[in-house]
Amino acid sequence: MKSGIAARPGSADVSGEAERRRTFAVISHPDAGKSTLTEALAVHAEVIAEAGAVHGKSGRRGVTSDWLEMERARGISITSAALQFAYGDTVINLLDTPGHADFSEDTYRVLSAVDSAVMLVDAAKGLEPQTLKLFDVCRYRGIPVITFINKWDRPGRDALALCDELIDRIGLAAMPLTWPVGPAGQLRGMLDLAEGNTIRYQPAAGGGAAPDLRLDPVRAEAEFGEDWRRAREEADLLLAAGGDFDLTRFTAATATPVLFGAAVRNFGVRRLLDLLVGVAPGPAPRFDTEERARPLDAPFSAFVFKVQTGMDPAHRDQVAFARVCSGVFERGMVVTNATTRRPFATKYAQQLFGQQRSTVDIAFPGDVVGLVNATALRVGDTLYAGKPPVRFPGLPSFAPAHFAVARPADLGRAKQFRKGVEKLGAEGVVQVLRSDRRGEAAPVLAAVGPMQFEVAAHRMEHEFTSPIRLEHLQYRAARRLADPAQRALVDAGRRSEVLTRLDGTDLALFVEEMDLRLLCRGNPELVLEPLVAEGG
Repeated sequence: MKSGIAARPGSADVSGEAERRRTFAVISHPDAGKSTLTEALAVHAEVIAEAGAVHGKSGRRGVTSDWLEMERARGISITSAALQFAYGDTVINLLDTPGHADFSEDTYRVLSAVDSAVMLVDAAKGLEPQTLKLFDVCRYRGIPVITFINKWDRPGRDALALCDELIDRIGLAAMPLTWPVGPAGQLRGMLDLAEGNTIRYQPAAGGGAAPDLRLDPVRAEAEFGEDWRRAREEADLLLAAGGDFDLTRFTAATATPVLFGAAVRNFGVRRLLDLLVGVAPGPAPRFDTEERARPLDAPFSAFVFKVQTGMDPAHRDQVAFARVCSGVFERGMVVTNATTRRPFATKYAQQLFGQQRSTVDIAFPGDVVGLVNATALRVGDTLYAGKPPVRFPGLPSFAPAHFAVARPADLGRAKQFRKGVEKLGAEGVVQVLRSDRRGEAAPVLAAVGPMQFEVAAHRMEHEFTSPIRLEHLQYRAARRLADPAQRALVDAGRRSEVLTRLDGTDLALFVEEMDLRLLCRGNPELVLEPLVAEGG
């Protein structure tokens, strides 16, 4: 792995360093090729030699960004990953995200830490439910989106129909920058609409990066014939309908540049990387809880958007992923945690490339820093240096839909059990709830999707050496109890109870919505508030 990331001479120019940064996430439905695209981008930046297989088949290695054992076994991403590398003079902070719907909460947190997003669309399936849900978060946050229509080397839908779907289903006008020569599954080349030439399709051997072979219009028409003429007509039709690239519409998140390609063949990916460097926004001042924009050159500040335990199996350490928002981060500096008002020493700070790490001595706005042994940090914490204090808005906790009581399978490992449950709750793998009814020894795990329980059970056994037994509960409705003094009203029912989340929030749980309505009807003074996911 090449490092290639260093501050310029005179790096006190924070604004100049921030301009070099591009921090973005890749979002998609499962199996759209997200991890494959992530590695193909890294290949073009020459930080890895070739992309890894993503299907977890025998004899094939897992991708760099999928480091968790369960990810390699299943061939899917179920945890977010941070990759940082240099591309020319630009520093890329690429955040790969889980595709599975059960891990939406992790993806939503990642989207709070980026300045743009690449929306990956399967050419055969178009916009799928999980992609739509994630785009809603991008729209809510005003995140500009680049669309990459993937798998054009396989049979799929019509290119014009896919572009029409963008405006019809999510209201984003398509601005094509490349256009496929040949229908899906019969890819012959790609029109580069900005350059006016055609790139011949040549699959990269072994997942490497093949050089572009460009043909002028005369040669392209002679070689590709009717396929080239049809591609030219379709692209001209879309451009005539207002599809010309407009930077203002892109940054306003009302239109999306569209690229076509085949990530597994590493075709069309270089153009995507160049586009990200050329037009994607860099870091901008972030608003604090007082709705004040914090300048990029203000003293250091950052917020924690993810906490992960067990990335280094040899040490079982905990890493907090922090997005730098302002100022200069210097390893060893002592900062303040705005949540606890306590100091935090940054002695162990690292740049991340999937599971691989290297020590980072300095970082700037837009960078993602891994703070090691960060047991005092939780998701949503703000870190800052100097005065006055600053605090950024916290990250949303989703309304859980599945609940299970967790107990240690081996009572002799109760200490490991308590530690593991606390770690998983701090990371946000599951929400951890406690109640007077069950006591401290039997916490309730709450999840958005049932696969979160699988991850929690796997990690409890393999990382914390405390296998667990899960007793699933029948609760299907959850509300926030606004007044703790009303707790007894909910606990009195046989089909409801109140549990307290680690952050102190009281959640009222009900077997059915009807139980909730009946309780409220009989106790009109009871105040129960919905748990609404941000952007939802």
